[in-house]
Amino acid sequence: MIYFLSDYSQGAHPVVMEALQRTNLEHTGGYGLDEHCRHASDMIRDLIGDPDADVHMMVGGTPCNVTVIASSLKPYESVVALRSGHAYYHETGAVEATGHRIVTVDGINGKMTPDMIDKALCEYEDEHTPLPRMVYISQPTECASVYSKAELTALSKKCREHDMLFYIDGARLGTALTCRDNDLSINELALLCDAFYIGGTKNGALFGEALVIRNNEMKDHFRFMMKRQCGLLAKGRLIGVQFEALLEGGMDSIYFQMSRHANHLAEKLKTGLSEMNVSFYSDSSTNQIFPLFPEKVVLELEKEFAFYRWAPEKDGYIPIRLVTGWGTQESEVEAFLDNARELLRG
Repeated sequence: MIYFLSDYSQGAHPVVMEALQRTNLEHTGGYGLDEHCRHASDMIRDLIGDPDADVHMMVGGTPCNVTVIASSLKPYESVVALRSGHAYYHETGAVEATGHRIVTVDGINGKMTPDMIDKALCEYEDEHTPLPRMVYISQPTECASVYSKAELTALSKKCREHDMLFYIDGARLGTALTCRDNDLSINELALLCDAFYIGGTKNGALFGEALVIRNNEMKDHFRFMMKRQCGLLAKGRLIGVQFEALLEGGMDSIYFQMSRHANHLAEKLKTGLSEMNVSFYSDSSTNQIFPLFPEKVVLELEKEFAFYRWAPEKDGYIPIRLVTGWGTQESEVEAFLDNARELLRG
């Protein structure tokens, strides 16, 4: 079986495993207050050019999103997010369980626009309705498109205009920053938002994300909320060690090399399928693509390849999701293209 299920279906990159093994017998402080977490945090501050940013080593994306929202908002404040946004659609009500409503809007190719924020604010009336106070987006989006510098700048400006916090989910941030359509540096992204995270789980780590908070108000007692939300890992150094290994070398690090590799192979898949006149469910730019196949073709492909059916069948076609990662091989992409070509001919 060849896997295109997700970019976290494999374990960790060998460089990460070597670092974990090398440091395994060390004794360090706990809860992220160790030399590895401190060093990794300094590396990230250098990477984004902000020596005053707070960096927290988090276990996963959902803890990042829930903890940031719960810590930053008052009980009567809400989050504006796309209906397809991870915090709304794929976290089983975890944000709402903290008492904060998510006000949803419908995106365009997975993206939010400033006028959508205005629309969400129009639904707020007075003390009888939750007050929208934060905008949540993902970069790249859930459908693998990317926000341009101009688009993120417009969203940031709109948030400032309405005194709203701007938070970016970066579970696959590496692929956004290294894809062909990107025109944004990580420094620029950091300047445009109040907080974001650098995803490790989906890019070569066993687990872990590095949360970056630049807004001083959001920094206040954040570790208290990490503990309250069950996100303060006793062996926090395990995340710090991984990010030390992943980010050594900055933009030339193994972290961004893996992202470029994943993007390259996804583009090869997309180009090959396009040449077969395959249509796509969305216009993706990064390491996830969503081709449409007849149901009989999907049934045959599932015998040799692992992937997700992304949406129900419509007009005889099923959109599937193919995800490439650090461990995906050129030969695996070629095998999928060969099989698809033969099945479509039949």
